[in-house]
Amino acid sequence: MTPRQNRQRDRGIPEATVARLPVYLRALTGLQEREVATVSSEELAAAAGVNSAKLRKDLSHLGSYGTRGVGYEVEYLVYQISRELGLTQDWVVAIIGVGNLGRALAGYGGFASRGFRVAGLLDADEAIVGQEISGKTVAHIDRLEEMIAEHGVSIAVIATPAAAAQGVCDRVVASGVTSVLNFAPVVLSVPEGVDVRKVDLSIELQILAFHEQRKAGGPGDYEPVAGGGEDPPGPAQYVEAVEA
Repeated sequence: MTPRQNRQRDRGIPEATVARLPVYLRALTGLQEREVATVSSEELAAAAGVNSAKLRKDLSHLGSYGTRGVGYEVEYLVYQISRELGLTQDWVVAIIGVGNLGRALAGYGGFASRGFRVAGLLDADEAIVGQEISGKTVAHIDRLEEMIAEHGVSIAVIATPAAAAQGVCDRVVASGVTSVLNFAPVVLSVPEGVDVRKVDLSIELQILAFHEQRKAGGPGDYEPVAGGGEDPPGPAQYVEAVEA
């Protein structure tokens, strides 16, 4: 378990709350760009897509309660959330797999502005190795362990084909990396103490397809089971359930 996780457990911050903090931070950053100094819980909740009671409870875990009649100070709340998420220091990232998705990730400008520095790109395809992408030269996957040690990589982003993902993950973990962001369409097996976040765009599209079909009155139209009565989960609730 990472020091940040230990701190979260010690402070009693639920994982579902941690998952919403980046959403609040994104909304707050937008307010900062518009030079908004304070924001009410209702306004921030609406911008983040949650109810205000949930937002106030989430922020109370950070020791932030706002001021009655004034709301929350935007700049300070940005600092609080950034500190809690570990964004007040730089995190070194390696992107493994430089196909279409890997190239897109390499060119994403939001990494640097949020405290993430891409140290290197790696791939097994000799036709890709040596190419310069977004100012970085793609290295061969054989240099994975060397690059992790040389740059002090904290987070590995795996964007390889499914068949290669587990082997790459095993090498990353053996090299001491304990945080993995997985874009490969496969569930990775990791030892205790290693955090894996899976991003599966096809799952999100399927959930949206369900809701579209339901709105059209097709087979996805939901009928509550006996004793139920609740609607099926939307994408946000689905993610929270998976993370619980």
